[in-house]
Amino acid sequence: MYKHVLLPTDGSTLSERAVIQGIELARQFGARVTALHVSPRFHVLTYRTDMLEDTRTEFEEDSKAHAERHLGFVSATAAKSQVPCRTVRVQSDDVAQAILDLVQSQSCDLVVMASHGRKGVARLLLGSETHHVLVHSAVPVLVCR
Repeated sequence: MYKHVLLPTDGSTLSERAVIQGIELARQFGARVTALHVSPRFHVLTYRTDMLEDTRTEFEEDSKAHAERHLGFVSATAAKSQVPCRTVRVQSDDVAQAILDLVQSQSCDLVVMASHGRKGVARLLLGSETHHVLVHSAVPVLVCR
């Protein structure tokens, strides 16, 4: 049914649970997975303290290390389940659009991702990457809570 599953991850516990479910689903379908981690771009003027404290080079190195750690979890989990896995790190300030772009460019036919379950004012202020992907995706999106 599904041949190529996209697994976006931010390294959170909820995201790791979604990855595990997505890999199991891919194993059952005989599909391959692509793991995606979206790192923010460096900005001189920002509300993020990690950018204010670092130089561009330090921030890039830290972002790359975080991505490698999160994507390594997906690779190791997929290997244990004998599911073919490819990892991708993208730099973007628009996480949802980066996910949608990768779905199209890599011909993924399913996205499995976590919802962080924000409600009320927090959702309005922080937005919802999952909601944006759900609304704009041309392929099915399985949301794990």
